[in-house]
Amino acid sequence: MKKSKQIILKLSLIIFGAIISFVFLFSNQTITANASFTTSANCKSAVLIEKNSKQVLYENASHEKLPIASVTKLMTVLLTLEHIDNGSISLDDKVMVSSNASGMGGSQIFLDSDNEYVLGELLKSVIVASANDSSVALAEYIAGSENNFVRMMNERAKELDMLDTNYANCTGLPSAEGYSSAYDQALVLKEVLDYDIYHTYSSIWFEDFTHPSGRTTQMANTNKLSRYYDGCIGGKTGSTNQAKYCLAVGAKRNDMSLISVVLGADSSQERFKYASDLLNYGFENYESKTLFSNKNLEGKTIKIKGMDRATRLTAERDYTLVSKISEDVNFSLNFNLPSMLTSVKQNQVVGNVEIIVDGVVVDKINILALDSHREANVWDYFKEIINN
Repeated sequence: MKKSKQIILKLSLIIFGAIISFVFLFSNQTITANASFTTSANCKSAVLIEKNSKQVLYENASHEKLPIASVTKLMTVLLTLEHIDNGSISLDDKVMVSSNASGMGGSQIFLDSDNEYVLGELLKSVIVASANDSSVALAEYIAGSENNFVRMMNERAKELDMLDTNYANCTGLPSAEGYSSAYDQALVLKEVLDYDIYHTYSSIWFEDFTHPSGRTTQMANTNKLSRYYDGCIGGKTGSTNQAKYCLAVGAKRNDMSLISVVLGADSSQERFKYASDLLNYGFENYESKTLFSNKNLEGKTIKIKGMDRATRLTAERDYTLVSKISEDVNFSLNFNLPSMLTSVKQNQVVGNVEIIVDGVVVDKINILALDSHREANVWDYFKEIINN
């Protein structure tokens, strides 16, 4: 009888242990699938966003106003790229370097004053080597003076809804009036990453900068993640005693682009670790899901009044949403389209589609006509009668 009780007790303990083990394993799997961000690195402020939607995936005091050192140059680069894009300047322009620009100090490419440099080479030295002297030379060329250029920087910041930013110079050299936030710098890098020229220059690791006199200065990329992080698509470093170590960096994997910004880290190694840990967290736990694209318009047309014709439709853009991997998104599409048109021109806006997530309209996307159809006249009706 005692042996039977012992056997029953042992079996009970085994079963109980198996249940505990199962619960423990299941709970571990649940924690892994919904893992929160952790890192051994420290900083004052950080943010992780998805580039296209600006969706915040992680934040730590992301709106705190802080000095950002040479990360400031992201706006200098953006304005230069935008002026190249609108045709007001070109990469081949010759820029006369002033004594003011050449004497900036700090990180520099050691420009010779009163000498002409090719604009594209100056821009490259800002992106690769964080050159203060080249930044001021570009600012003076574009706006006439650095002060004028700083006004342009702050105007552009307002346009981008950078609510926690005030630029005091184009370099990021220490100034009590200059500050920004991790979130705001993510917005600037988002814009910069849209330019092919930027990607061409930011991928350079080492390169010689040749001066008009023939002497050379070696440029080394300050963003170490551009070489050592899989999928890195660019970024900007910065460091001063006041700002400590800062970094804004972007990366792309599997059609999802993320931007990580770290401000006020205690060391260069910590800023790179914090930023890369953030990116790893994003790629390991989130995925980009396309909720609307032209596939949703297949088979949809709008009839043309009085005619046996219809215009096909196309979307102005797609809509993607970033969510946790394996997490379902509760969404619907509400099309606002006319049943008929009198006439239409190609690329004319004919309606829109509302993207509804969890019962809330999160976006409206214009629907355009893919074909042109003029208003029907008497001759058109006559031909239609004959054809029928």
